[in-house]
Amino acid sequence: MKALTVVRSVADLRRAVAEHRSAGRTIGLVPTMGALHEGHVSLVQGALDRGDVPVASIFVNPTQFGPNEDFGAYPRDEAGDFAKLEAAGCRIAYAPVVEEMYPGPQLTTITVAGLTDHLCGPFRPGHFQGVATVVCKLLMMAMPDRGYFGEKDYQQLQVLKRMARDLNMPIEIVGMPTVREPDGLAMSSRNRYLAPSERKTALALYRGLNAVADAVRDGRASCSPVAERAAQALLEAGFDTVEYLTVVDAESLAPLDRVRGPARVAAAARLGRTRLIDNIAV
Repeated sequence: MKALTVVRSVADLRRAVAEHRSAGRTIGLVPTMGALHEGHVSLVQGALDRGDVPVASIFVNPTQFGPNEDFGAYPRDEAGDFAKLEAAGCRIAYAPVVEEMYPGPQLTTITVAGLTDHLCGPFRPGHFQGVATVVCKLLMMAMPDRGYFGEKDYQQLQVLKRMARDLNMPIEIVGMPTVREPDGLAMSSRNRYLAPSERKTALALYRGLNAVADAVRDGRASCSPVAERAAQALLEAGFDTVEYLTVVDAESLAPLDRVRGPARVAAAARLGRTRLIDNIAV
C-alpha cells in the first residue's frame, strides 16, 4: 500500500498532481466533506478501476449550508478520514482551510438553472450554487481527468454534469452507484445523527421508494397519486415531515405523470434532527 500524501494549499495540490501527470498517469478527483464511509471509499475504488490516480478533497464547504443548517455540527474526523483514504488506495488528500478555498470575497458563483428548481432546490436556497461553485473551484485546482460523485446525491450529480457540459470543462463527471447498509439504508455521513429508534424508522424510506418504482414502472400507473400515498406512509411510519417524494425524468429532473423512459423516484424527509435523501432508478 502506497502512502497518502496530505496537502493543504492549492500550490501543493497542483505540484503533487503534476508529479503523477509527468509520469503519464490520469487523475480522478473525489470531492468530499469528510466523515467518510464506504460510499466515499467506493468512489476512490471507482477511480482506481478506471486507472486514475485517486485524489480526494476533504472540505466542509460553508457556502452550501443555509443559516439554520448543520454546518457547525457537521461530523468531522480528519485523522480517521486520512486513514480510510490511505487504506482505500487514495494517493493525495487535499484538506484546505476555509481561507485557502475562499481567500477573499467570492464575487463569482456558479448557478445551474432549471435542474435546481425542484426536489431539494426550494428547500435549500443557495445550496446548489454553493455546491457548483466549490466543485468548480476544486476541479480547477486539481484539473483531473474525471470527477467521481455518488448517485445518492442524484440532483447534485445532474447539476455537476450539466455545469461541466455547459462550461466545456475537459473533465468527465462520473456517477457511482449508491452504497447501502445491508438493510438498504443509503450510507450518509448524517446517518450518525440518528437515534437507534430513528435508525429503524429510516428503513421505511428505501421501502417506500421501491414500492413507488414497482407501481409506476413502464407507465403502469400515474405517478402523483402513488407518490402521495408513499409520502403518507412515511409519516405514518414515524417521519416528522416529507419535503418531497416524487418521480422525475432521470436527466432533466422534471416531474413525470407517467414513466415512459429513464426515471428516478426521489425523496427527502426529516426524522428528528436528520434530513434523509434517497433515490432509485425506475
